[in-house]
Amino acid sequence: MDYKRLEKELNYRTKLKYVWGRRQTDDFDKLTNFIYKTYSFNLLLEKIEIDFKDETNKEELKNYALNRWFNFWSAKGIETIFCEHQKVKAHKNSFDRYTDFFIENIPFDHKTTVFPKAFNKTVAYAKKHPDELIKWLYKNQSSQQRQHFKNRLFIVLVNTNNADEHWKLKAEISWLKQLISTYLLNFNRSKLITLSLKDKSIFTDIIWAIK
Repeated sequence: MDYKRLEKELNYRTKLKYVWGRRQTDDFDKLTNFIYKTYSFNLLLEKIEIDFKDETNKEELKNYALNRWFNFWSAKGIETIFCEHQKVKAHKNSFDRYTDFFIENIPFDHKTTVFPKAFNKTVAYAKKHPDELIKWLYKNQSSQQRQHFKNRLFIVLVNTNNADEHWKLKAEISWLKQLISTYLLNFNRSKLITLSLKDKSIFTDIIWAIK
């Protein structure tokens, strides 16, 4: 993957206002699934204009598509970074919802997320009690077909200068690549966090991305 090109495309998105306005749903996902095949940000804007020009909720659909595109391609880049590392093996089935790759034969899904305001505790507290934050993330950040209680690695983004711009760090692929590489070089399965959720025992961990 051309990481410099990806970072450039993602940074175009950071210049526009970030609005969600709603939780992700399967219905809205179906309407915006073109994001998976649209790599260029300019082509994305053209596609949005064509597909939604006659929709009464055009602005809502536009914001939804912009954010899904940004999250998907950032996640795609991050997954590729993991899979290029010698300790990591990519999952043969790219459509598996529960596993993106294996680290030392341990299956993991990965999720990049901003530090949640709704957690109602500080970053310093969360770093000392990562299990509490992880439980909160499992229970609150995924719904419908996205929700699962399998092994997951979380990359938690923190912009120390502006909490409203945590999300922009998803575009900083080169920086995230360095953090991921450092984590994998020091990976130790005995240091993973083990949780029991929904009567299932899972392995999980946090890679802190603080800037």
